[in-house]
Amino acid sequence: MSGLPFEGLKVLDLSRLLPGGFCSLLLADFGADVIKVEDTGMGDYIRWSPPAFEGAEETAKSALFLSLNRGKRSVRIDLKSEAGRDVLLKLARDADVLLESFRPGVLDRLGVGYERLKQENPRLVYCAITGYGLTGPNVQRSGHDMNYLGLNGVLALSGDADGPPTQAGAQIADLGGGALMGAFGILAALRERDRSGEGQLVDVSMFDGALSWLAMVAARVFAAGEQPRRGAEMLSGSLLCYRPYQCADGWVTLGALEPKFFAAFCHGVDREDLLEHQFEQPGSAAHAEVEAIFAGRTRAEWADFAQQHDCCLEPVLEVEEALESELVRAREMVIAFEQPGAGMVKGLGMPVKLSRTPGRVRSGGPSLGEHTEQVLRESGFSEEEIAQLLADGAVASAAGSSVTASPFLAS
Repeated sequence: MSGLPFEGLKVLDLSRLLPGGFCSLLLADFGADVIKVEDTGMGDYIRWSPPAFEGAEETAKSALFLSLNRGKRSVRIDLKSEAGRDVLLKLARDADVLLESFRPGVLDRLGVGYERLKQENPRLVYCAITGYGLTGPNVQRSGHDMNYLGLNGVLALSGDADGPPTQAGAQIADLGGGALMGAFGILAALRERDRSGEGQLVDVSMFDGALSWLAMVAARVFAAGEQPRRGAEMLSGSLLCYRPYQCADGWVTLGALEPKFFAAFCHGVDREDLLEHQFEQPGSAAHAEVEAIFAGRTRAEWADFAQQHDCCLEPVLEVEEALESELVRAREMVIAFEQPGAGMVKGLGMPVKLSRTPGRVRSGGPSLGEHTEQVLRESGFSEEEIAQLLADGAVASAAGSSVTASPFLAS
């Protein structure tokens, strides 16, 4: 097997929780050496969130933590101490990327922000994933996924016209606006560095990233002065032919947007009289007819129907059903990897398939501070220096650590 695409890429990941963790997971699965820089206390909060895999190391047993941190190494540094900051500066000298998700200005106030790190390593690509970006009126505002979607218009378009805004089942701003845009920004900056030899600052706002998903909606506002509204958008509930429908024992999706697909559906149910009503809105008499048609069959029966009639019709699966589906198995989107102390554990697979150098899990999730001494040695610290840093509390290793679990997300 050929080497992984990002082999030789060194990433210092100072982020916590979801956006930064997923961003660096993509890099780790494709070969980057991701060094998870955690504090000398409890580390990344997500380590302590339930549920847990029995038997795993206490600081690496959370299923949520492992879902984001397989294949990474963990070091513990006290950035509030001068000696700890000096350690980070030294680690940054031969790093390619530094990723962080603190509020803007936090690392600057500690003396290890972008301008300081650039002095140590002009080739460093520094990526900051924040809620509202490094500039603008909301720089210091706190926020979560729903807040960003509320402010950029995405949430206003989600749901039925006569109902409240509906939150998505996945974190659109965190993952789509933050993690994916962060990964793209990092790779773009690295590609430019190949030509110029210089790194740069990558400013990723989850607000901006998720707003960019409204490209086609915004185009209509700009060009025609339209006022998009919840339940009135073509692809979010306003068309009879493109909606979820309740069946006898669950839900299915009809996505027959093109006339040929809606014709296939109508012919399949022997209702050619509905052809002319394809683009009517919910609440019409034709819509009631379609609702009644779907209610007359089970989800399994509609799945069989979709095998025979090419009309963009699929069942709505619960998450556990989706994870066990033939499609997920065929696409290798559930994988198993070895987690020390817990044996084989399951996680989601790589969403990008490369034909020659596919991604893979090279190790399980790290225990808190598991690689502190190893990473320091690799960066040129002597045994005496490491011992002194440990004694001073500027860094911490896994051995002999006493960590109190956080109540974050506790049940």
